[in-house]
Amino acid sequence: MEKRRWISDVHFLHALNVCMLLPGPEAQQLATYLGWRLHGAKGGIAAGVLFVLPSVFILFGLSWLYMAGGHLPWLAAIFHGLLGAVIAVVAEAVLRIGKKALKSHTLWALAALSFIAIYFFQVSFVFIILAAAVLGYFGNRVLPAQFPAGKGHSAANDTAPAIELPPAPKASWGRTLTITALCLALWWLPVFAIAAWLGWSSTQAQQGLFFSKAALVTFGGAYAVLPYVAQQVVENHGWLSHPQMMSGLALAETTPGPLIMVLQFVGFVGGWQHPGSLSPLAGATLGALITTWVTFLPCFLFIFIGAPHIEKLGEQPRLSAALTAITAAVVGVILNLGVKFATHSLWPASGGFDIFIAVLATLAFIAMQYFKIGLMPVIGACAVLGLFGFLFLP
Repeated sequence: MEKRRWISDVHFLHALNVCMLLPGPEAQQLATYLGWRLHGAKGGIAAGVLFVLPSVFILFGLSWLYMAGGHLPWLAAIFHGLLGAVIAVVAEAVLRIGKKALKSHTLWALAALSFIAIYFFQVSFVFIILAAAVLGYFGNRVLPAQFPAGKGHSAANDTAPAIELPPAPKASWGRTLTITALCLALWWLPVFAIAAWLGWSSTQAQQGLFFSKAALVTFGGAYAVLPYVAQQVVENHGWLSHPQMMSGLALAETTPGPLIMVLQFVGFVGGWQHPGSLSPLAGATLGALITTWVTFLPCFLFIFIGAPHIEKLGEQPRLSAALTAITAAVVGVILNLGVKFATHSLWPASGGFDIFIAVLATLAFIAMQYFKIGLMPVIGACAVLGLFGFLFLP
């Protein structure tokens, strides 16, 4: 945006604020909004689709390699090394998000309570997020110092865009109903078609239902929804294991596009391991496609309905405070994810303690946290060290 000057700084930041308050991946929603603002519905569709399309193909190939070649010892060793990187990445995410979000004693307590609730009492992620939003919204009115709104952007230096934007389409009931009907039809017709073909009990139909629900509760970014997804797909549905979920997170980190693309990997692996009447590859392909479809299509619904209002919304302190409280709760939820991932990696089902992964995770964390080494070099190094351990260590 700074180079092309399509919109002003304040306009961009207002759009970002609104996208963060919507469920779904805010990066893709922001890209969709910018495309819509510049070129209407066609521009929004093009920007939203092209933002994720490259990673769809890349992650599909990596997912196939993981499942088809996972029995090869050397390839399994590479994926084993990635477990250390994922433990470090999640730990670094807890610290990074925590430093930004936990600005008061109450927010620290909220993060701790969310961890206790989900780890020890298995309280649903959805209830935790809803409770945090309510506390933040009303808490900002009663105790604004303990439930602060996010930093405003009203003081940002606004600069005029290099191009003159066309007038934004006005909101109307007719426009809203048309967009809602069209998007809901596109969203749910593939799910019903799969159910009519394979039955509602099939893995692919259940994935369509589950990830449609997940698309509505992904407040706070990919790391926020991952614990919820991991808990449901591993412990409730049994579509894949914790180590597989960690490998998927590592593979998603290596692809362009939003981190939420890891859900495509979940759909692929779940469909491969539970294909029903289909072949493993066909089941995996259908699972990956329906998962990706229901994850990202709702973004177009939310943006196309809300886009005409974005420039008028500006900053809403109470909504911002609700988002701050949600982010604080997410810190505890991500910590839960890290503890579970680390437990299953360091104490695998085969028994014993995996000292190799413990050392690798420690080194990866130190590299990122203290030496500021980038994510991609750390993931690559862990993969190489995993292969090295297979070749040279007993």
